[in-house]
Amino acid sequence: MKHIYILAFSLALVACGNSEKNKESVVEEAVNSNDIEITQSQFTSENMQLGTLEEQVFNEEIKTSGMIDVPPHNKASVSAFMGGYITKTPLLIGDKVRKGQLLVTLENPEFVEIQQQYLEVSEQLNYLKSEYNRQKTLFDEKITSEKNYLKAEGTYKSSLAQYNGLRKKLSMMNISAASVEQGKITSTVNLYATIDGFVTKVNVSNGTYVSPADVILEIVDTNHIHLELSVFEKDILKVNKGQKIRFKIPEASNETFEAEVHLVGTTIDEINRSVKVHAHIINEEQTNFIVGMFVEAHIITNSATSFALPKEAILELEDSFYALIIAKKENNTFHFKKIKLDLGAQNENYATILNADALKNKDILIKGGFILLNEGGE
Repeated sequence: MKHIYILAFSLALVACGNSEKNKESVVEEAVNSNDIEITQSQFTSENMQLGTLEEQVFNEEIKTSGMIDVPPHNKASVSAFMGGYITKTPLLIGDKVRKGQLLVTLENPEFVEIQQQYLEVSEQLNYLKSEYNRQKTLFDEKITSEKNYLKAEGTYKSSLAQYNGLRKKLSMMNISAASVEQGKITSTVNLYATIDGFVTKVNVSNGTYVSPADVILEIVDTNHIHLELSVFEKDILKVNKGQKIRFKIPEASNETFEAEVHLVGTTIDEINRSVKVHAHIINEEQTNFIVGMFVEAHIITNSATSFALPKEAILELEDSFYALIIAKKENNTFHFKKIKLDLGAQNENYATILNADALKNKDILIKGGFILLNEGGE
């Protein structure tokens, strides 16, 4: 039994040695000869595949980057017209709001003082108007002096300007002037949403004092999102309205999305020598982008259709490129012929064949050719 095992092991070694010699001979033939023979069993075991030349679209592209954004009128920063203390802030980041919806409530004694001033001026105005009209009539009838008439006119018009100013200030504070005239004075002011959208920032909590310069919260309307890209000065003359864009969100997905150039900036950023390009997203309603997402984009500046081969079908031998075409098949053996290639434009998967006439209507080895090279390197 021991001798049988030794014999079997020896035969296995001989078989492996013959297999390696067959592989090496094929690789050596691929490098040194224009005619290569591959058996049917080799063809099948290595999952080789035949194909033909294909017409492919090759794009000239500009690589750029940018972010998901919205137009300026789709953003709103909420601030108080006058300073005050926050007494009510019912919203959280992500909450959806409608135009006119209550956002926050502020309280400040100064609000009361402004309403008191308005009420006082409002009460005086009727008397001052009546006195101005009386003095005007007397002056017209030469009964009173011009000095008294001008004094009454100045006092009335000064109070009228103060009245209109305070009334406008109340309007900006969202306080009803009519209610104040009825004696209803409030110490609180409500701030309301000026657009539909989602709350993206909340910078306060109950009890926080805010000044007119402070941003209380921000709202963004995502109904129209777009791409805001930065294109370097050297490439900007190639960019025009209507050009197609392919872009990805590298941090969130491998999916490729489409957009279209809508506006090209007319000024150059002096720091990085780039120009802003505004692009509209195609089928934006089918996406779920978030404002501020980083994007990598390719602007397609030109397209051309050419005959091409998959890169897997192109063999590189001694700094030259080749394809293998079937010369004939007989006795379960493929007879391949090497054709030297002149390569042109390339993309991720295909390469243009400039001497395509040599390959037209030919059966080409498009899969499995690299196995010959890999085996030769083992």
